[in-house]
Amino acid sequence: MDDFKPSKDCLKDKTILITGTGSGIGRAAAKTLSQFGAQLILLSKDLGKLESLYEEIVEQGLKEPLIHPMDFEGAEEEQYLKIKEAIKDRFENLDGLINNAGILGEKKPLEQYQYSTWKKVLNVNLDSAFLLTKTLLPLLNHSKLSSVVFTSSGVGRKGRAYWGGYAISKFAIEGMMEVFADELENTSKIRVNCINPGAVRTKMREEAYPAEDPETNPLPEDIMNLYVYLMCDVSKDINGQSINAQ
Repeated sequence: MDDFKPSKDCLKDKTILITGTGSGIGRAAAKTLSQFGAQLILLSKDLGKLESLYEEIVEQGLKEPLIHPMDFEGAEEEQYLKIKEAIKDRFENLDGLINNAGILGEKKPLEQYQYSTWKKVLNVNLDSAFLLTKTLLPLLNHSKLSSVVFTSSGVGRKGRAYWGGYAISKFAIEGMMEVFADELENTSKIRVNCINPGAVRTKMREEAYPAEDPETNPLPEDIMNLYVYLMCDVSKDINGQSINAQ
């Protein structure tokens, strides 16, 4: 997949939902996938950022995305069901889902970790990905070939001090991806994988490593080839994998 070179219309028949599109990796994914012809459904808690992203995409003459503000911290299951019905009414099926929304939380020993922060991090990083994927499975299964991507992290593979709820949520994401992938492997045309973006020049990275020179890390746009690959049909045999973007 390192030498994958997508054609400019490789996603032209794909309807893809992306979460956390207000900034960083999610925003870069939205702009990149739209350039390859995808019809996008964009979720973020920040309506203003969604609207500016919408304008950026439309001004380039690309397919008009659907935008929906949603704060995963306090979202109830009913809100996820409404998203499913809205997609079903408009498109009937869904070809791709990128679960990208996430927050860092606190970097401190677990002994000192606030339970309120713990709940917030797990709601945004883990519960939203579970509920959205679970709810949208019937629409994904209605597609000829569909792809689900979860967002992992290096600290979700080996525990590291002071990464608290964030690291634990990413360990859980890795496990959930494997369970979904195994359950769906022989019963559907849905493939499920994780992407570990690595060190990328985002606000979250700066928050986690305030002393680091951000210029040493690639921009989110620089790691998008893997996202395009996993959304294209060429990756139809890739399932249950946790893949490094760098």
